[in-house]
Amino acid sequence: MTTILDDSPDGTLIPGYSSPGARPVPWETVRGVLERAEISWISTVRPDGRPHVTPLMTVVADGCLHVTTGPDERKARNLAQNSRVVLTTGTNAYVDALDVVVEGEAQRVTDDGALHRLAERWRCKYGDEWAFTVQDGAFRHPDSGESLVFAVRPEVVFAYERTAEHAAMRWRFDGDGPGSAGAS
Repeated sequence: MTTILDDSPDGTLIPGYSSPGARPVPWETVRGVLERAEISWISTVRPDGRPHVTPLMTVVADGCLHVTTGPDERKARNLAQNSRVVLTTGTNAYVDALDVVVEGEAQRVTDDGALHRLAERWRCKYGDEWAFTVQDGAFRHPDSGESLVFAVRPEVVFAYERTAEHAAMRWRFDGDGPGSAGAS
């Protein structure tokens, strides 16, 4: 199965949103943005259909982006009703910028082995302040208590690069790997 960590999935330049003659954004560049992002924004849907957006930290591992949330937080309650999410990261600058949008489904991670690996990734990326222990299928932190961990496997990834040229890219993923990238 092709995942977000693969070396070179096929992407498609979206002509209607790109400058004439724009060059495709390399997947390695997009993957690097996702791996290095200190903050991403998660969009979930409330039970009444209203959107909910909040910043959070992400870790890339096992072909997915991973997020955490307290069990009583709005995003956890939203995910219990509707697991579809959008994760975004990038910059608010117009020039020399690259924004990335990941659409997918969030699935709870409860396997202790996977959680231990993810806890180490969080500590390595964000420092000892974010050192979690694992207990009963969740992260534990002395300051914030229990945190649920969710894996977001990408279904569609968009990248919007703004340099001298503007380039909009799309990668589609399914259970068997990237599909052809038609109109969204």
